[in-house]
Amino acid sequence: MTEASDSRFTGSIPALYDRCLGPMLFEPYAREMAARAAALGPARILETAAGTGIVTQALVEAVPAAEIVATDLNQAMLDVAAARGLPATVTFQAADAQALPFPDGSFDLVVCQFGAMFFPDRVGAYGEARRVLRPGRRFLFNVWDSLEHNPVSARLGEAVAALFPGDPPSFFRRVPFGYHDTAQIEADLRAAGFADIAIETVSQISRVDARAAAVGLCQGSPMSAEIEARGGDLEAVADAATAAIAAFDGTDMPMSAHVISAG
Repeated sequence: MTEASDSRFTGSIPALYDRCLGPMLFEPYAREMAARAAALGPARILETAAGTGIVTQALVEAVPAAEIVATDLNQAMLDVAAARGLPATVTFQAADAQALPFPDGSFDLVVCQFGAMFFPDRVGAYGEARRVLRPGRRFLFNVWDSLEHNPVSARLGEAVAALFPGDPPSFFRRVPFGYHDTAQIEADLRAAGFADIAIETVSQISRVDARAAAVGLCQGSPMSAEIEARGGDLEAVADAATAAIAAFDGTDMPMSAHVISAG
């Protein structure tokens, strides 16, 4: 798989991603991210890698007076976000976080939830965030901690990999859970020109929906392309993944992510 396919959310993927993975994985951290954003009192917010608008909606609720520009590389993701019916203070625009189409010093806050792992040029993306920030303002983002600290996600990824022992799909460990070294994150931010950097590891608890998690991974993420490239049937792989985490269904699962604030 290429870097381009790692970031491709098209076809039925955005809706499945939003419905299956959103409530379980992303909404708890979206609320936490929005609360941090509100504490900074921004008047104008840029969201990069906004996806299906989970954080966008949380930002609207936490900072209702702010103007929000929500961007994503994939227009199909933004189409799902726009269908949320958010107020006129929110605008959606397709944009690459590594080459933002905004003037210098345009925003009070740049927010990115679980997007940095997908950027081929992270230093470049961070440099763009810094460029569009007004002096003294913050870049707020998060990334997943390692799979070892996200055990249900780890079991799910292992179950899919086990179906293809000769050539296991690598997307899960390589991309969403592949950028968790806090020393590397800090070094990348400093290379982009940030000097005031705070990194905090934040735990959350969420209720497991085994079927939703399996369908979300196998059919609602770029891993679907890896499965199909190996001749796998998406529905059958999702069935096997559901069975592998069935013991967790309906239980509370621990999650861990790094939350970073840079200025």
